[in-house]
Amino acid sequence: ENQLKASEQLSGEDWAGEMGNRWLANLDYFEQMIAPIGKALVERALFQSGERVIDIGSGGGATTREVARIVAPEGEVLGLDVAPMLVAEAEKRRAEASIGNARFICADASTFRLKEPLFDRLVSRFGSMFFAEPSAAFANMKGLIKANSRIDLAVWGPPSENPWMMEMMSVVRRHIEVPPADPRAPGPFAFGDLDYLNHTLASGGFQDVQIDPYIGQQAIGGAELTTIEVLDFVLSSLGVGRILDEASEAIRTKASEDLLLLFENHFSPGSGVVMNCKAWLVSARS
Repeated sequence: ENQLKASEQLSGEDWAGEMGNRWLANLDYFEQMIAPIGKALVERALFQSGERVIDIGSGGGATTREVARIVAPEGEVLGLDVAPMLVAEAEKRRAEASIGNARFICADASTFRLKEPLFDRLVSRFGSMFFAEPSAAFANMKGLIKANSRIDLAVWGPPSENPWMMEMMSVVRRHIEVPPADPRAPGPFAFGDLDYLNHTLASGGFQDVQIDPYIGQQAIGGAELTTIEVLDFVLSSLGVGRILDEASEAIRTKASEDLLLLFENHFSPGSGVVMNCKAWLVSARS
């Protein structure tokens, strides 16, 4: 067995470098995969025309653009992301869509300071789980919005209730010894534990927390990919691919064969490789 050496945690430095580049290279696949959850987040948030909104971890800007359409013409959206390549792509897509009331800044939301009036709202679609010091980060973000303002988040639920990721990890663990992860460490599933999520929001100064589960089907890489294309997407962009990058060629080959078999078992023409997923849709007030 091959012992995993590298940490699975994703820091701001990773997102500004390797992970940002991986996300950019597979941006459309990521967007197709999480679009239904993003839609549910925006619908639940009930944004109003005229509101000024900050999008935390804006990535390629899909949520930013959607909220900008809702709050137009008087409202605006500011997207913040630590990955310069994603900020550049988000700005390019904003321009192509002719959306004039959105803009993007390459910045870390945990330390960012405004040089303009406070905003009305915060939103984040899977961009709030990676802070090294989450309580301090949320306290800083609270300082970006007016008193009694609303924050809306989408975060992944517990790993055990996200087979789309855990079944892949189970395949990898057949070939590589993967140390157990700290469930509260920065990473995709950092807020799967509701007690920890509530504590983090409260310590950051937020109150009146409301949490609804999102339970659905996750099309890995989107509905249009073949099983081979899904395998390529997973190996080039997700955490299981990073783990296998450190393994021998023989182990990578065998694990890839087993992953492909998994994907074939979950493939449905027209729907793609589909597995169950669970996220939390969260709102609170500053």
